[in-house]
Amino acid sequence: MQNLITETDLSMTPTAQAKLAELFKDVDDAIQGVRVYAASGGCSGVSFGMTFTDVVNPNDGIRDFDSYKVVVDDGTLEHIRGVEIDFVDPGDGNATFVFNNLPSVGGGCGSCGSAGGSCG
Repeated sequence: MQNLITETDLSMTPTAQAKLAELFKDVDDAIQGVRVYAASGGCSGVSFGMTFTDVVNPNDGIRDFDSYKVVVDDGTLEHIRGVEIDFVDPGDGNATFVFNNLPSVGGGCGSCGSAGGSCG
């Protein structure tokens, strides 16, 4: 059984909710929800993204909205607890979902950005 994600864990602006509802009108019935994920960003720390998913795993958290679900695995939830997802459309073709209130996460190494510095 999946865990329920609360608004305290992950919130979405009304604009983001409306955009996801619009996107879900055009997806295949096999799509279970939109997965929010964290990926290692090397020196820049952790980066976040979203993708449609057709699989909901037992360790996933679920936040139910009227026409879709937001799915987050337990490892990612620890990184994004308290984050707000928004949808921004500046009107120049660069509309995107953005993650607000991200926790400050240190980079992967101290030498990035310095001359000759490298990670790894």
